[in-house]
Parts: sequence; structure tokens; C-alpha cells
Amino acid sequence: MSNTTVKKVNAENMDRLQRVLGTFDENVNLIMHELDVIIRVDGLQFVVTGFSDKVDRALSVLESLVALAKTGDAVDRGRVRYCIELSREDKAKDIIKLSSGAIAITYRGKPVKCKTVGQRKYVDCINKDGIIFGIGPAGTGKTYLAVCLAVQSFKQKQVDKIILTRPAVEAGEKLGFLPGDLQTKVDPYLRPLYDALQEMLGLETYAKLMERGVIEIAPLAYMRGRTLSNAFIILDEAQNATKEQMKMFLTRLGDGSKMVVTGDATQIDLPDGKHSGLEHAARVLKDVDGISVVYLTDKDVVRNPLVMSIVRAYEADGTGRNRLENKTE
Repeated sequence: MSNTTVKKVNAENMDRLQRVLGTFDENVNLIMHELDVIIRVDGLQFVVTGFSDKVDRALSVLESLVALAKTGDAVDRGRVRYCIELSREDKAKDIIKLSSGAIAITYRGKPVKCKTVGQRKYVDCINKDGIIFGIGPAGTGKTYLAVCLAVQSFKQKQVDKIILTRPAVEAGEKLGFLPGDLQTKVDPYLRPLYDALQEMLGLETYAKLMERGVIEIAPLAYMRGRTLSNAFIILDEAQNATKEQMKMFLTRLGDGSKMVVTGDATQIDLPDGKHSGLEHAARVLKDVDGISVVYLTDKDVVRNPLVMSIVRAYEADGTGRNRLENKTE
């Protein structure tokens, strides 16, 4: 190959070398495919060949993955793919920020860790501030991480209660045609919250805490007139709260409480003429001390890689454009 460069990265020991290589070399194969370079192993070194700019990018990825392996953290395909994404912005080294300890432990003993830099910032803000807005597309872990931290706060006796709520707004379906009372009708909309709680607590403990009223899951309308003290409160799907509902909810905050407001500004299901309270609140409250507004992007999607591609395709088409852009940042 003409006009090519050859550079090396030292893995330092066999364990790190194998972890960066991945099962059947799947990690380096992914790097070669995505960055258009050739990588071979010489002893404990990765030897990278290709055009200079591509070699430098691959080098930054390999160096960052070796550093990640050095911490004992997982070097799986998802992490490698994310590191490649970061390298396109010359930020591959940011992957090391994810090597810190677990933010929570599930009832099965599985550690919950941040998988992206955006998630790390989101979690840090939740730990630091009283009200946090987590805004981003589907699959970025906004709700799941908030529930994990809520359960962690309860276990550490920082709060006495966990309150989870959503606006009772249909996404194309009509609640009126569903059987049962309002609580029964909105239960399907609250399913992601139930699932996350059960994963963190186990079904038996979850059921006991629900029965005792320690965990409360209710439509947003049920929050009116209350003062929510010593509680970890999560408002999910907040893009479907009106400005009036959002103000009502935020002013429920009592002593010793924390609020996390999550939503996706590209999936607003409010009727025509109704404006999202999430958009409005993020704009007017972004500079208030004790309040954080965190934006997650398609790079923070941690579901199937196809979800990231879907989000990007809709953004390119214009139908997935984040309406908060240029307003709140």
C-alpha cells in the first residue's frame, strides 16, 4: 500500500491483549471494518497499518481499550463500538470515564454501570442536584438509570419513598376504549417503570414495598395538591406533560426529596395546540442553581445498534429533530 503508515500499541500483558482482541478477534475485526485499517498482533503489540489519519484514529481506540482493560472493566463489543464513535470526534480517551464502579446492584447481584459518557454525566448530575432533566432519544437509559438510583437512595436510607409517575397521554391509542378504571388503563404505560423496579428489587421485595406504599406509581394528575417530602420522584415521558402540569409537578418538591424528569422531545404525543412542558421547563430553568439539564444523544443509545441507526435516520429525515436544540443549550 502506498502512502500508508504503520504504528504500534503495546498491550503490556497477554490478558489485556486477549480482552482487547475479543472473542474470535471480534473487537479488532470491528475496528478494522469501521476505521478501514489492518491490525495484526506481534507479541504483545497491536500493529496498525493504513492511511495516516485512519491509523491515528485506530491507535486512539486501541490505546483507550487497553487502558480500559487495565482497570479490569469489560471490553465488550458495545464498548468497542462506542469507543469508535468517540474516536470520530477525537474523544476516544473519554471511554476511561466509564471505568468507575457500579452505580447500583440488581437483586441478582449484577452491577449496573454507565455505558456512555452522556450517561455518566446524567448520573453525576442526579447525585449532585435536586432536580434533573434527562432529555434524549429512546434507548439511552434515561428511565432505567433513574430507577436504579432511586432504589439505591432508598436502600441507603437517603429517602423514605419512591414515587414514579407519567402523564396519562395516549400514543395513538385511546384510553377511553380500554377496560377498567384510570389506574388500570394507565398501567400498560407504566410498564417500563415496573420492569426496572422488579429487576432492581426482585418481585417479592417489590410487591411488599408496593403493598406498604413505599413505592408509589401513579398518573401525573394524582400529584396535584401534594407535597412530596423525603422521596425520590421520577416523572417519565415528560414530553407529554403540558406547561401547566409541569409547573404543578415541579412545585410538589418537598424537603429531602429529589426529582428526575425524563423525556424524548422527538416523541411528543400531545394534542395539536398543546405545548410540551418539558421544552418550556428545560428552557426557563436551565440556569437555576440546583437544577441540571442533561442532553443524551444517539451516541448514548445502549439498546440494539439498530436503534441508533433508526434514531439517526429519523433525524436525517427531519421527523426526529430535537425541538429543544438551539433553545436550551
